[in-house]
Order: sequence, then structure tokens, then C-alpha cells
Amino acid sequence: MARKRLSIATLTEGILAGDRLVLSRAITLMESTRADDAEQAEELLKAILPHSGNSMRIGVTGVPGVGKSTFLESFGELVTGLDKKIAVLTIDPSSQKTGGSILGDKTRMELLARNPKAFIRPSASGSALGGVNNRTREVMLLCEAAGFEVIFIETVGVGQSETLVKGMVDFFLLLMLAGAGDELQGIKKGIMEMADAVVINKADGDNVKAAKRARAEYANALHLFPAEATGWIPEVKTCSSLAQTGLEEVWEMIERHHRQLTGNGHFEKNRKAQSVQWMKERIATLLERAFYEMPEVKDNYPKLMKQVEAGELPALNAAHQLMNKFLKN
Repeated sequence: MARKRLSIATLTEGILAGDRLVLSRAITLMESTRADDAEQAEELLKAILPHSGNSMRIGVTGVPGVGKSTFLESFGELVTGLDKKIAVLTIDPSSQKTGGSILGDKTRMELLARNPKAFIRPSASGSALGGVNNRTREVMLLCEAAGFEVIFIETVGVGQSETLVKGMVDFFLLLMLAGAGDELQGIKKGIMEMADAVVINKADGDNVKAAKRARAEYANALHLFPAEATGWIPEVKTCSSLAQTGLEEVWEMIERHHRQLTGNGHFEKNRKAQSVQWMKERIATLLERAFYEMPEVKDNYPKLMKQVEAGELPALNAAHQLMNKFLKN
């Protein structure tokens, strides 16, 4: 039997009261692809928007195996120990073949999952780029309205358009490893340029010296990039999530960044720019959905796709034909 749909008033009241079950149902509603759910989700967003925006938003990325989940668990325990409520939005990679997702972050962060001041919500990345669920921004607002003061967004970290993550957080943290040969090999310049800080994880045991060397190399590399308009100079830190060392320094750095940008006006400026970008992204999503749902496009798409696959029709021509049908309606 399907669960009874909650009203906007009930959802809003529950979220503002910090009811986690209601919050979870609201997030499920927000991530739904059903048309009737989308309409209710927009009403809910409008209701909770005045109560959002009061958190510190932190993006955490890094290549698979760098220890993002372990870092977030240890770091989350530190932040909750400072009497702050945190939400961790973890994005699981969806299978490109089946659309399925592992969704195992609560298993990987067992300690934090039991913490009463922490809320962990895994979501599938689906077809969205950058390892970000296409409703991550909205989910973040719901968590803020529920009273969470620090929001972490953990990305898949596979090198896909991390610009999307940078465009929705206040602080973008890049986790790296030391001791894997040339420290700068395989690191996309674009991701390095976006980072507000590079944190070298697993700096423990025999790896401490390698981590220190890597710190110097990354610091030198960061100095080659143009200065930030915000006035912030990206920093490089080392830490060990297992030994729980260096985490306090990372948090102090994030707080210092927040104070600096709040003081010079760039914090508010960035938030406003991100809201406008969110609107543009939403327009693009809605246009794409409307395009593929139009009957004329639906009817002609399979035939044109086969012609493109067979090399009988240039892709550009097929796209223009479909677009012309869309614009005529």
C-alpha cells in the first residue's frame, strides 16, 4: 500500500521542527521524476526558502580511494563535537547500464550515521554530470531549513565537471593522496584552480614524510594560478582521518575562509551568483524535458537516430530537424 501523501503544510512544519522522517520524505519528493511530485516539490521549496541559506556549504571531492567517506566521518565527528548539526549529502555513482546505485554511504560512515547531530543522505547521481544529483541544490535547502548548520556535499570524484559542485558551495575542498609517484600527475588543472584548499589525506605512519613533500609540491603548484577575486589564497593541509590528526587545522581554515569572505562581501556575492546559476540550470533542464516529451519530437527521434547511427544523416542535421519541430510548436 502506498504511503499517504503529506500536505505542503505538514511537510513544512515537520522540516522546520527538525523531524528527520519528514525531511527524508521531503527529499524523496524532491528527487522524484513524477510530474505531480514536481509540482508539489516546487510549492514546498517556496515555503521553506525563507528558512534556508543559513548554513556553511562545503564541497568535498577527490579521486576514488582517497578516503572521502573516512575523512567525512572523522571530520563530521569533529564538527558535531563543536555543537553543530551537520548534513552529509553523499552522491553515489549510478550504473550507466542499469541506472542502479550502490547507496552504501551509511555503511561506510557507521559512526557518523549514529550521531544524533548528523544526517546522512545518499542519492544517486543518475545522468547528472560532476557526480552531483540533479536536485542536490534543493535537498541542501531542505536540510538548511531543518536546522543543519554545516552541509557537506561529497561528490563521486571521477573528474566530471566539478564546476557544478563549486557552483553550489561556499568552500570547495580537494582531497589528495601522497606517495603515489609524481604528486601532480593525473590532476586536472581546472579542478586544482577551483579548490579553496587541498588536503592531503592518510598522512600517517610511513606516509608522513611523503605527505609533507606532497604538501610543498601542491603549495608551489597553487601559487602558479591567478589570484582569487575573493582575496582568499588557497591553502594546503595534511591530515589523517584514521589517526584523527590535522582535522582541527582544516576546520579552522574553513572558518577563517568564511570570516574573510563574509567580511569583504564576497560570501553574499557568491551566494547571489549561485542562485542565478541555479535558475539557468533549471531552465536548461526544463527545456530539455519539454523537448523530449513533445509528441512531434518523440515520433521522429527514433527514425532520425537510426539514420545518424547508419551514417545516412549528419548528427547536426538531425538535431536541427528535431529543433525545428520543437520551435514550431
